[in-house]
Amino acid sequence: MKEILPLIQLCDSNFPSGAFSHSFGLETYIQEDYVTTAEELKQFLHVYILKSLTYTDGLGCRIAYDLAAEQKLEELWALDEVLYASCSSAESREASRRIGQQMARMCLTLYPSDTLADYQKKIKKKQCYGHPALVFALVCYELTISRELAVMSCLYAGVSSLIQNAVRGIPLGQTDGQLLLLWAHEVIQSAVEVVEGLSESALGRTQPGLEIAQMRHEQLHVRLFMS
Repeated sequence: MKEILPLIQLCDSNFPSGAFSHSFGLETYIQEDYVTTAEELKQFLHVYILKSLTYTDGLGCRIAYDLAAEQKLEELWALDEVLYASCSSAESREASRRIGQQMARMCLTLYPSDTLADYQKKIKKKQCYGHPALVFALVCYELTISRELAVMSCLYAGVSSLIQNAVRGIPLGQTDGQLLLLWAHEVIQSAVEVVEGLSESALGRTQPGLEIAQMRHEQLHVRLFMS
């Protein structure tokens, strides 16, 4: 059970990954009055989790975990590039890169491993970009946490930070935010089950509307978030 405590720390909203600065296109929907209530945010999250996050961070984490277990490092570094390139929005690509790099630095201090150290070296040499899904996979593998739980925690961390940002951006009450996070547990579990059955060819699939919102975010006149 002791390996669960580091995982809880990694998923904590206070973990300094920089995710609090990014909405990944949600702010566009907020400013255009598509997401202004807790119920509308719930509808957005349902689509975001099952139609986007599942196929990017979720599937990416699963593949990375397997590659780490098999010590296929060159394929792992190639996965980093695929995840970076699969995001059409420049702001969101940069957001994932920054979060991934910050997580890699912090996790190397907290949960050191040879593979994570190699990843950090690749990032410093600009041979890899950095992605949170890979960091989650590498940390969880070294902590002997199951692949399923690694994927679940990766998705949970992304959803939790997005909900907290929505609470600030809409704004909503903290109780609404926690109720939404509780509701999201079942959706995240469904996403994990979907991830387990996906082929690698599904990596990077997402919703066109979300990608467009992410691209349009940089044109907003007033922004609370960097993406």
